[in-house]
Amino acid sequence: MAEYFGSDTPKLGFGMMRLPRKGPRIDVDATAEMVDMFLDAGMSYFDTARIYPGSETATRKALVERHPRESFTIATKLYAPVAPTAGIARGQIETSLRKLGVDYVDYYLLHTLMESNSKKYERLDLWDWARELKREGKVRHWGFSFHGTPALLDRLLTENADAEFVQLQLNYRDWEDAGIASRACYEVARAHDVSIVVMEPVKGGQLADPPREVAELLRAANPDASPASWAIRFAASLDGIITVLSGMSNRAQMADNLSFMRDFKPLDEAEREVIRKAQELLGKSAAIGCTACGYCTTGCPQSIPIPKVFAAMNDKLSTGRIEAAREAYAQAVATAAPASACIECGQCEAACPQHLPVIKLLAEAAATFE
Repeated sequence: MAEYFGSDTPKLGFGMMRLPRKGPRIDVDATAEMVDMFLDAGMSYFDTARIYPGSETATRKALVERHPRESFTIATKLYAPVAPTAGIARGQIETSLRKLGVDYVDYYLLHTLMESNSKKYERLDLWDWARELKREGKVRHWGFSFHGTPALLDRLLTENADAEFVQLQLNYRDWEDAGIASRACYEVARAHDVSIVVMEPVKGGQLADPPREVAELLRAANPDASPASWAIRFAASLDGIITVLSGMSNRAQMADNLSFMRDFKPLDEAEREVIRKAQELLGKSAAIGCTACGYCTTGCPQSIPIPKVFAAMNDKLSTGRIEAAREAYAQAVATAAPASACIECGQCEAACPQHLPVIKLLAEAAATFE
């Protein structure tokens, strides 16, 4: 592979979105143990965001206060949809620096750009703001995370040719998906010679626990390799990758990821053929492609636990465990609104990075479980 921005960065990044929890709060002690494992293995890239509840504070306690600043890099993000004014949007960097306990962040991203919100980033002049933060030294490198169409990505990279990197959802399930368009977006970024940070390599955990047929295929090819290893190595084997973010939630996941990424080896041709067969099988799956990011629930006027509802539906759709699905749904709505409470306002669909027909899927869940 040719040299590119970030080529020397270790290819496993620690996504700080799905940290271990103790009750409703992030378990800082458990997170600190995972941080130590990660750094001891020679890794260095930590990805957080102000919009991930408690994540920046936990990152400060588990990482920043315990390790030399030069031993790690931090990425955090500016999320315009929650900011009514340019001043409030620009103030997010000061909040992030304070919560993280740092004077600068290594990577700063305009977060989750797509068709429904890209104009707001332009209207609030946040592209130039990112450039100003770099000039001031509060940000070492800037870029953006993206969940839109290849055409929009091409326009943004053409208009902002100085963006140093882009964060894309790349995994083998979404590679040819018409809604996510992983391959097409990847090719647009590389055509612009822009380096890539990979998010959702295991599709919110779905590829760590794939449908039975896929799991059997992967196991037959390599009984010692976890399903997650296939997904993460697929993404890390692409050209131009800075690092692949894995949202690890416990020590076991960390240990598994480090077992194959400490001395990362790209997929060989035989392994690529296994992935192609897995893609064919996944193309026949009826599972809902929800990654449980929670953006849909932030503004839901009915407070429907949408990701939990979809997780219950996937128990039925992808595994056929109907009774387990009913129990999971009952637990999901025991202290919250049921799927049938949806008033079809559409805010969830505008916020969904996976571009799911949330309203339709909630109606199907209501018909299935209520």
